[in-house]
Amino acid sequence: MAQILAASPTCQMKLTKPSTIAPSKLWSSVVLKQKKQSSIKLRSFKVMALQSDNSTINRVESLLNLDTKPFTDRIIAEYIWIGGSGIDLRSKSRTLEKPVEDPSELPKWNYDGSSTGQAPGEDSEVILYPQAIFRDPFRGGNNILVICDTYTPAGEPIPTNKRARAAEIFSNKKVNEEIPWFGIEQEYTLLQPNVNWPLGWPVGAYPGPQGPYYCGVGAEKSWGRDISDAHYKACLYAGINISGTNGEVMPGQWEFQVGPSVGIEAGDHVWCARYLLERITEQAGVVLTLDPKPIEGDWNGAGCHTNYSTKSMREEGGFDVIKKAILNLSLRHMDHISAYGEGNERRLTGKHETASIDQFSWGVANRGCSIRVGRDTEKNGKGYLEDRRPASNMDPYIVTSLLAETTLLWEPTLEAEALAAQKLSLKV
Repeated sequence: MAQILAASPTCQMKLTKPSTIAPSKLWSSVVLKQKKQSSIKLRSFKVMALQSDNSTINRVESLLNLDTKPFTDRIIAEYIWIGGSGIDLRSKSRTLEKPVEDPSELPKWNYDGSSTGQAPGEDSEVILYPQAIFRDPFRGGNNILVICDTYTPAGEPIPTNKRARAAEIFSNKKVNEEIPWFGIEQEYTLLQPNVNWPLGWPVGAYPGPQGPYYCGVGAEKSWGRDISDAHYKACLYAGINISGTNGEVMPGQWEFQVGPSVGIEAGDHVWCARYLLERITEQAGVVLTLDPKPIEGDWNGAGCHTNYSTKSMREEGGFDVIKKAILNLSLRHMDHISAYGEGNERRLTGKHETASIDQFSWGVANRGCSIRVGRDTEKNGKGYLEDRRPASNMDPYIVTSLLAETTLLWEPTLEAEALAAQKLSLKV
């Protein structure tokens, strides 16, 4: 993740000229490492139709690949929003008369909030406000994906709309001037359908112990690489600021990184990347879970480590600014924990590269701490910090805005600050 925060962030809120997806070869079933139970094969992320000798299926596949640009200026916009659980994604499509480049050109829309757990049946209309545009790697052409947030007909954010509050924090003059960068490491686990057991694992049993799987290569070590690669390319095509991927410590678990992204953009890009991953796993017949501890026992959980820096942290003398931020984070530890994802207590045990959920800690190059500072940051006297507490199912709008609020807007009492500095051995 250090490489992410060294790059220059770019804003992806506007739609750039789409490129053409080159036809890709058939990719074998992503359940490659399991015993073959059928002869079905899947295409790459553009097509996503089952390959069959059946002529009906083949005709559907041909229609999915149709290029409509020579015949009409109209495009398809897929409106995407967060559902009632705060982690589920919903979407629906509409036709626009011509291509657009900015969310301000898009119409608001509505949906039945009583069917998503976000409104009562007697007053069910929820309004979608378009906020960010990405290219659509599934439909190609000028078609787009639209990240939206959700409001009542009166224009009030509904309770599950966490983007509105985040946008308010990031528009604060003090926060805006500090140009907060975020690099987010999204871990996820792939499961076999119907059995809720990790991809590649023998059903009801376990593979060999952890050790050879992290960034591993080979049929006995890496399960699900085709999904990870398809997702990587889909993100690049869409215009998401994805910066890397890798296999994780637990087999069947993967990670992708988004960033560096500035302010509210970080949440928009992570949510769109999650949407693409949901669609790819849906069409590959594999189950995606963001559960922070999908398998109990001596197996790593899944987190969403969040790397964070401000302009002052990146400049000379920035290490002192980082230490002051760590001090503030220690004093609001439980506020952050309560906002960092459901089920996180099963993951933050003090084992498997985590700190205890009940105790705040920090250290240099220590992956068993709440907050990790890299060796390069210590050596250079400036850089960034890594918050290792967020769970894989965290809301990036909440986590990023809370980090900015705690470190830039919230001020502890001098007494509390002095006690915390002594406890953490921090000289601020």
